[in-house]
Amino acid sequence: MRAAVLHEIGQDKLDVLDDVEATGFGPGKVKLRVRATGLCHSDLSAMSGVLPQPAPFVPGHEGAGEVIDVGDGVTGLKQGDRVLMCWLPACGDCPSCKRGQTQLCLAGFMNAGTPNFKRPGGDVFGFAGTGTFAEEVVVAAGCAVPIPDDVPYEIAALIGCGVTTGLGAAINTAKVEAASSVAVIGCGGVGISTIQGARVQGAAQIVAVDPVASRREAALRFGATEAVSPEEFADAKQRVTAGEGFDYVFEVVGRSATARTAYENTRRGGTLCVVGAGAMDDFFQVNMFELFFDEKRILPSMYGGGDVLRSYERAIALWRAGRIDLEGLITHRVQLAGINDALDQMRSGEALRTCIEI
Repeated sequence: MRAAVLHEIGQDKLDVLDDVEATGFGPGKVKLRVRATGLCHSDLSAMSGVLPQPAPFVPGHEGAGEVIDVGDGVTGLKQGDRVLMCWLPACGDCPSCKRGQTQLCLAGFMNAGTPNFKRPGGDVFGFAGTGTFAEEVVVAAGCAVPIPDDVPYEIAALIGCGVTTGLGAAINTAKVEAASSVAVIGCGGVGISTIQGARVQGAAQIVAVDPVASRREAALRFGATEAVSPEEFADAKQRVTAGEGFDYVFEVVGRSATARTAYENTRRGGTLCVVGAGAMDDFFQVNMFELFFDEKRILPSMYGGGDVLRSYERAIALWRAGRIDLEGLITHRVQLAGINDALDQMRSGEALRTCIEI
């Protein structure tokens, strides 16, 4: 079958090959035919080495498709079922799951260390234990979540990561209050979803911050009340909040510099929500006096900060009701053979989300 493979960490191009085989099928596993997958910035971060991932590997973790086969012991799934892929499934038994913090379950991360593809030259890993830039993939049954028939594959794929992450940051983690002021730094697919989450929650002002003009324009279409470049952010803070700072600031870039900017633009007693996935050697610093004196809450948000299955259901319900726009997030579409064009679109900021049709 065909799949896009990164041979070594640090390479900026993927190699689309036709000699890749999905492996590992057996008890508790399902084999899926991938129909659509989104390109998330985390895929680029894994390729560059910002996020740890063994190589060679097949990127992609935001996918949807249909069940080809189910292994022994799998219940609730059958051949032909339409599913989205959950890259961080809950085991149900660990302390995090028992506390109701299923997004912190480590079972999914353990899958990332087991190859689920192979080529004539050896084993190939799937990013985050999945690897959706492939025609087929074998995953644990918990990674395959059934979707209703009215949800297109490309919409389901986005719900599998970016939409759930962004909506959840605003709704689950920060719990944005009605009539509040919000700023969102970084307006790709996840940032736009955060904006939509803040709008659903009833925020009065939502300021989008991004260096790319097309993304600022998109943010306005999705619910931002205004959109500014990073250089204009200080003026927006003064104008919208009389210099006090925003009630909520979301950092959706994954860098300490933008996290620091977010902190400085959060009002005293307000909330900084860190959504972007950054590098292990990039340190965010606050001094002990300001940490105490300003009483700003610093809340990281992992995969939307809540039960992902409930979050999927909520995203579908909001989409059906017309409260959020998911079709509009897809600004580009390519076939698997054009995957490197999609990478360039993401790096340049041209694309919010590119749908790879497989």
